[in-house]
Amino acid sequence: MEAVEYVKDIFRNFLKIVQSINFFDVLDILILTFFVYYIIKLMRETRAMQLLKGILIIVVLYFLVQIFQLKAMSFIFNNFLQVGIIALMIVFQPELRRILEKVGGTKVSTFAQSVEKNAGNTSVRERAINGIADACQRLHESKTGALIVIERSTKLGDIIEKETTSIINAECEPELFCNIFYNKAPLHDGAVIIRDNRIFAAGCFLPNTQKDQYLSTDLGSRHRAAVGMSENSDALVVVVSEETGNISVALDGQLSRDLTKESLISILRTYMPGVSTEKKKKNRSKNSKG
Repeated sequence: MEAVEYVKDIFRNFLKIVQSINFFDVLDILILTFFVYYIIKLMRETRAMQLLKGILIIVVLYFLVQIFQLKAMSFIFNNFLQVGIIALMIVFQPELRRILEKVGGTKVSTFAQSVEKNAGNTSVRERAINGIADACQRLHESKTGALIVIERSTKLGDIIEKETTSIINAECEPELFCNIFYNKAPLHDGAVIIRDNRIFAAGCFLPNTQKDQYLSTDLGSRHRAAVGMSENSDALVVVVSEETGNISVALDGQLSRDLTKESLISILRTYMPGVSTEKKKKNRSKNSKG
């Protein structure tokens, strides 16, 4: 009964607030909504978006704990929230710096623009898969080292937006991969980022693995960087060894080694991002009109 009364009090207070709203309150809400939207828009390109989802889940749990008056959980949450803001500032420090830099460097005329990108249709995805696999086979045969990061739901904007990175934004052609990773090319030491089934950036440097001491000693820096990237995000990372030419794939902190071209294609078809929901709807509407 106490829980029901608590909900009724919330509802009554909500009605009082709604009845007292005036024009300036609406304007205040709209401005706040815009800033929240813009912050989320900036954060969605980084790994911080995954942390933000976790925080939202914690907030929902906190309200449920208060509604049902769970004393033990309430004690834990109250103590956690006392240091929560400081913890958030530490955890989000790179992203907060990036957001402030973007706000400071954004022109007023383009401040409110929003760009949505889709993953493309199935044929584009299949061409990208074949392009990556063909390139890895060629690099395997020439024993040329390579590091290819395929972005999935976790955006890698904080990896891409560095001084050493070059934006490519080109199709996944085997010849382009081979040129990038040629051992005398300026970008060959960094990683290539695949976004929306395209080569989006090259020369990217990845975070180190947290379990370096547990990895085999015969693994080089590329393999360790691949495992580190897969630990810090849900990205699929393809590695070609410079020593042996062997092809490996890192996913969720695990490394699969000595892959053939066919097994690599199978993994890419399983884990590479597919057609986005919006693109599927557009394709269905076009087909229905036709």
